[in-house]
Amino acid sequence: MQIQTCKHIYTPEEYLELEEKALYKSEYRDGEIIPMTGGTGNHNKITLAIAAILLYAMRRKKYEVFMGDMRLWIPEFKEYTYPDVIVTDGQASYTSKNNTTITNPLLIVEVLSKSTKNYDQGDKFTFYRSIPQFKEYVLVEQNQYQVMHYSKTNEGEWIFREYKSEDDIVKLQYLDFEISLVDIYQDVNFDDKE
Repeated sequence: MQIQTCKHIYTPEEYLELEEKALYKSEYRDGEIIPMTGGTGNHNKITLAIAAILLYAMRRKKYEVFMGDMRLWIPEFKEYTYPDVIVTDGQASYTSKNNTTITNPLLIVEVLSKSTKNYDQGDKFTFYRSIPQFKEYVLVEQNQYQVMHYSKTNEGEWIFREYKSEDDIVKLQYLDFEISLVDIYQDVNFDDKE
């Protein structure tokens, strides 16, 4: 005898209602609620370093910088996700008055982990590219010097650059800003594995 299980499909509204009361964050993928895993010390240090550097560098410019707890809505794919760092061009556009969900990222940074690496490099990047304002994507390995940077051309093509040396400098084209791998990886211990 086989037992069939029913998978509950949630509406975006149901997800948001549950997320408001939840003790932990979850992402929403076209009807499914996916619990997020906790980050490592390296993940946290890298995310904080990038967000702090960008926040300081952009303080008198037209950009806004957010990290970790700011949700992103991707309408074409019915996705709610929590990027590690988001930068908007000008003021952030929100889906509601409570200002918890952004719709207009210019730059997104994801610090990779074993459990999310393939998703961050694959489907999630596809989802992000459906957002018209989205122009730069930075993926950061947490256990070695490696930054993967995608930037969108005026023709709509994505250019890939990879940085693997602590002396390398990542040029964020749309922010007109450079960030060194030494700064990204400050205080990170590569011996601390996930």
